[in-house]
Amino acid sequence: MQPFTYERATSAHGAAAAVGGQPGARFIAGGTNLLDLMKLGVEQPTHLVDISRLPLDRIEPMPEGGLRIGAQVRNSDLAADPAVRRRYPVLAQALLAGASGQIRNKASTGGNLLQRTRCPYFQDLSLPCNKRSPGSGCAALDGFNRMHAVLGAGSDCIAVHPSDMAVALAALDARIETIRPDGGTRVVPVTGLHRPAGTAPDVETVLHPGEMITAVVLPPPPPGRQIYRKVRDRASYAFALVSVAAIIDAEGGRIRRACIALGGVAPKPWRADAAERSLAGAAAADDAYRDAAAVALADARGRPGNEFKIQLAQRTLRHTLAAAVERG
Repeated sequence: MQPFTYERATSAHGAAAAVGGQPGARFIAGGTNLLDLMKLGVEQPTHLVDISRLPLDRIEPMPEGGLRIGAQVRNSDLAADPAVRRRYPVLAQALLAGASGQIRNKASTGGNLLQRTRCPYFQDLSLPCNKRSPGSGCAALDGFNRMHAVLGAGSDCIAVHPSDMAVALAALDARIETIRPDGGTRVVPVTGLHRPAGTAPDVETVLHPGEMITAVVLPPPPPGRQIYRKVRDRASYAFALVSVAAIIDAEGGRIRRACIALGGVAPKPWRADAAERSLAGAAAADDAYRDAAAVALADARGRPGNEFKIQLAQRTLRHTLAAAVERG
């Protein structure tokens, strides 16, 4: 057992200052990811700052018509919220597709966004992993890489981000609010929170030491039908091979606007901007869906164990687009 100290935060600023002022300190809320990594020895914090009882557990309407979701709102409560289910169904669907009911009852909104990869090489201390130990190598490159990235991966790491919720938030153009140890605040788009793999896969987000997520802000819901579709090895409690969050606004047989994000295929929630542009003004027909899927995966690069994910992602996107238009 790695010894560590513990304190319960009484304010967001105090929590940020406590973590920012002590090397090796970590925030802990639901602990559904951090505690597992501590048991494996991957995470070895010297100090834990408990933020689970901070008053950040409310879902509040915004003046412009959006929602502000406190970072401590539990995943189960967020998925069950009437306003979320009615106005942001893609988010509710993504949350319910993730993990088990017991884990959703503990997992927080902020923690879900910041969970770490489930790559088995990251979790095994006996094997090289640049994300866990920079410069040690990446065992997944030539190992068992069936679950790994085909988009946005670097030569040093091909791990994927595991969150379903983050994929839906990316499609919804959500933003996060943070507080820093000096008390300063800022707003970051969800699509800009996670860094691409690059040459420093151990640096996973743009957050500074001690910077803490306090809320997620959703803009007013965009027009159109919202769908989250997840393809996985079993029907429950499994991470995505491929997932798609799609919001399609179609009228008169043509698509006016599309918002698309992919999960299970990249080191971050992957916004398919080029596919969205290809659909704008296109006929709501299978040819357009097929073309958009090809555009979305045009830069994909697979390895022997996961090359199938490219075609799987294309088919999943194509059928999700068709379903969104049909049901709309």
